[in-house]
Amino acid sequence: MYLLVFMTEKDYYQILGVSKDADAKVIRRAYLALATKHHPDMNLDDSTAEERFKEIGEAYAVLEDEARRAE
Repeated sequence: MYLLVFMTEKDYYQILGVSKDADAKVIRRAYLALATKHHPDMNLDDSTAEERFKEIGEAYAVLEDEARRAE
């Protein structure tokens, strides 16, 4: 028996809500707005806020770095 595992590729542009040709300024502005909105300390009653916050941070970490963004 074989187990196939498929990893789904995340679309970091979609997570931050920016276009693929967005510059660094637009990406940073989108990140800051979403990070503020979904910060766990601001959403104590929302159990998914922490996971969303981490996802937004991961997307920004990739898109802010030109080398990782090119991949």
